[in-house]
Amino acid sequence: MLAELQALGQVMPLPPIEVVDVDADPILKRRHGLDVPVLLFDGSVVCRHRLDAGELKRLLRKV
Repeated sequence: MLAELQALGQVMPLPPIEVVDVDADPILKRRHGLDVPVLLFDGSVVCRHRLDAGELKRLLRKV
């Protein structure tokens, strides 16, 4: 997912990306442990497992 985000960032501006190790945080592991990678935007899940570029673009248009 990170590689896809980096590629998307070459064609459109993206907010800063923070990579977090879900397994290192018990709360995040409980919340997302089986659904990594997971992409959050403003605390809400955008997609799980693979990038949904269409959904991310839709959310960013609202900003």
